[in-house]
Amino acid sequence: MSPSSVVHSTEEDLEKTVMDIRSLSSSHRHPQDAPYVHKVGLPPKQNLFSEFKATVKETFFADDPLRPFKDQPRSKMFILGLQAIFPIFEWGRSYNFSKFRGDLIAGLTIASLCIPQDIGYAKLANLDPQYGLYSSFVPPLIYAFMGSSRDIAIGPVAVVSLLLGTLLQNEIDDPVGNAAEYRRLAFTATFFAGITQVTLGFFRLGFLIDFLSHAAIVGFMGGAAITIALQQLKGFLGIKKFTKKTDVVSVMHSVFASAHHGWNWQTIVIGVSFLSFLLVAKYIGKKNKKFFWLPAIGPLISVILSTFFVYITRADKQGVQIVKHIQQGINPSSVDQIYFNGDYLLKGVRIGIVAGMVALTEAIAIGRTFAAMKDYQLDGNKEMVALGTMNVVGSMTSCYVATGSFSRSAVNYMAGCQTAVSNIVMAIVVFLTLKFLTPLFKYTPNAILAAIIISAVIGLIDFDAAYLIWKIDKFDFVACMGAFFGVVFASVEIGLLIAVSISFAKILLQVTRPRTAILGNLPRTTVYRNILQYPEAAKVPGVLIVRVDSAIYFSNSNYIKERILRWLMDEDELVNKSGLTKIQFLIVEMSPVIDIDTSGIHAMEELFRCLQKREIQLILANPGPAVIDKLHASGSAQLIGEEKIFLTVADAVASCCPKSVGEV
Repeated sequence: MSPSSVVHSTEEDLEKTVMDIRSLSSSHRHPQDAPYVHKVGLPPKQNLFSEFKATVKETFFADDPLRPFKDQPRSKMFILGLQAIFPIFEWGRSYNFSKFRGDLIAGLTIASLCIPQDIGYAKLANLDPQYGLYSSFVPPLIYAFMGSSRDIAIGPVAVVSLLLGTLLQNEIDDPVGNAAEYRRLAFTATFFAGITQVTLGFFRLGFLIDFLSHAAIVGFMGGAAITIALQQLKGFLGIKKFTKKTDVVSVMHSVFASAHHGWNWQTIVIGVSFLSFLLVAKYIGKKNKKFFWLPAIGPLISVILSTFFVYITRADKQGVQIVKHIQQGINPSSVDQIYFNGDYLLKGVRIGIVAGMVALTEAIAIGRTFAAMKDYQLDGNKEMVALGTMNVVGSMTSCYVATGSFSRSAVNYMAGCQTAVSNIVMAIVVFLTLKFLTPLFKYTPNAILAAIIISAVIGLIDFDAAYLIWKIDKFDFVACMGAFFGVVFASVEIGLLIAVSISFAKILLQVTRPRTAILGNLPRTTVYRNILQYPEAAKVPGVLIVRVDSAIYFSNSNYIKERILRWLMDEDELVNKSGLTKIQFLIVEMSPVIDIDTSGIHAMEELFRCLQKREIQLILANPGPAVIDKLHASGSAQLIGEEKIFLTVADAVASCCPKSVGEV
């Protein structure tokens, strides 16, 4: 064969191949020369057990906690199991003197802060001062072995102390006259607070505490801070007869009613002087991080100086109220004082659940904050088990509900803590205080404890966070203010109830009234976006494109159907007024629709029938795997028409009006 004939033959073969490719391509195209359209794929079928197993695993075991145990020998599995329950055995292997030095300084620093705070917080809970100190001895030791946070400082906190005191006083009106019953109910509530926390952690139900939104927590904490500060006016002003209510109206009425005969000027001088000192110390520590220790040791210095002043001047003889007796010795057993039957059992359970959930929310928020700052992972479920265990053990050793403290944890962090050993150091200092130093607090004035608590809770009022919430989400701000005013003008439990109710209301509103949008085409692209967000996006003549930004469930399916039909009515009015092309196609963009239930399927079928009567074709774009599977299983895909289900909005538009696609 000659070279020219070879070339000619090669050219013919190439031309034939190109023609075959073109022919093959055209055979896959739309009759109107539209581009090749991919069909929406069906996910592989799963049996009921596999689907249920996958759902349970994703809900409760998303972090795959058993992964480290895979393919390990039994001896290794035992060690890993021990480390999972007691993380101290894991990080303790790499513990050294350098870390201990940081923990020692941090532990001593937070001990100087916690001792005066604990005495004051016990009064908030209407308990004798030593019970506050007890709660900073046993629980921190338990947490040090079981907790996974390196920075949390454990002990009584203002908000939980006030909440517990308020709830207990609702059941036992006179904490002094019925001191024994009141204490027993406090220990019972602490026991069930711990049981609640352990249960949530063991059954991996930690997601339940996330239902209390950040906005609600900000409002609740701010309201509680003001309530706590107002409660301290009794000790700050030296008032003997004071209201048992916590709302601002009752408190201020009680304060001004006793103005002429109930205030003590010596007490006021002590309170104002040392409160000013504490606030200045806090300001200096905030402005210059090198002086973080100043606000930390400020309360202890205040206690020492004020106690010495009262002792040498015998100001207690002039009406200055003092702490008087703090029982010496470490925690006595209280196992036999917990109510396991009788009328107070259910009351203890109810109070314990509420106090336990609030304490848990505060501790997890603190732990996550500092874990993010130090770039390590915090296991929320382990934290719940650790916090719950320490409260169960604490209830048996004369403690009331303990949790992570914002102020002490911040000091712990700034003091250079490395591990939970700082809690052990703090507990040892509290132990020595209980054993040897409690008689020294006899002449400590109540005014100084009030000043310490006021200076501590001021930090819980977060104006910046409230302003940011206002800027970001007005509904969140309503939740924030609802919780705030509920606490300030009603009570702590009412404020908490409002916070939870508004958080749930927001969830229900978002579920029952999901966002929907009309989409238009961005010029010179095949991208379709919300016309409100992108004013330049143009509607396609004769086509209404709607996006549903939510799963379609029984709670919102009827709303979604009616919302789409209302939009069609609006479009019809525009057509009648301006003479635009009548709507012939409705395209529903289903990318955000992660799931659909039987009510949703029924609503889609009803929408299809309504559109048929109006001579409008229903077209679906990009349904997800769960949605397309259920559409086929129910027969809805066949009812709508499988050829009317497309991978993208662009494909759907091309099938509706191919000539206008290029013009849009």
